[in-house]
Amino acid sequence: MTRDGVTFDEELAEGLAVPTDGWDFSWFAGRATEERPGWGYVRLCGERLGRVDSVLDVDTGGGEVFAEALGLAERVPGTVRATEGWAPNHALASAALEPFDGVVTLVEDSAAPLPFDDSTFGLVTGRHPVSFPYAEAARVLAPGGTVLVQEVGAGSNRALYEFLMGPQENRDAEYLDDVRAQVGAVGLEMVRLQDALTRVEFFDLAAVVHFLRKVLWTVPDFTVEKYRDRLGALRDHIAEHGSFVCHSRRTLVEARKP
Repeated sequence: MTRDGVTFDEELAEGLAVPTDGWDFSWFAGRATEERPGWGYVRLCGERLGRVDSVLDVDTGGGEVFAEALGLAERVPGTVRATEGWAPNHALASAALEPFDGVVTLVEDSAAPLPFDDSTFGLVTGRHPVSFPYAEAARVLAPGGTVLVQEVGAGSNRALYEFLMGPQENRDAEYLDDVRAQVGAVGLEMVRLQDALTRVEFFDLAAVVHFLRKVLWTVPDFTVEKYRDRLGALRDHIAEHGSFVCHSRRTLVEARKP
């Protein structure tokens, strides 16, 4: 047992019981913390939104972050569109964006072309997309338009996933050059590229389990059954040190279509 008397299996069950719909992380209060990058993506997005007549948000999740940015804009664009690949999130996003007359399209194949005409949007955004489609974004972006993306950078939470999975391929040092190459290859001009490592701290095992279920790309094959032994070791680490610390990587990409 841990100091608070909760067993290992009870902690696992608690982490498994929490719904994973949407991008509301309020359940983690008191259980985990994550530092935010200094640039303030939502604020930046709100500023850009006030300057355009049309916007597309890619992989909007439950629409919470996009709706927050729209709420900060000096004026809401006349055309507000978003895509999402998971049906439960699609319903949440549709409700979140309804006050802004937003329309969310379900796009289950992340590799499929975006379902919009060429040169449609003045702004294309994305916060933590699974894989941002720079070529498609450039296609649907109007000349003079802007892409604003906050990516999950290479090696994000490496200490956590390597604790569970063992050593993994490490191309972290080449990542920013890869992003520059992607942006340039589709004819976009880089305006801003900024990178940050932000501290993440987990205070109990249930928080880790829920996080790994919610942020699927951290450990893509995660199940509590497969990783039970390593989860036990991680629980021991938290008991000994008071928490488990790793670092997320966030990358801000702002680019312009000539």
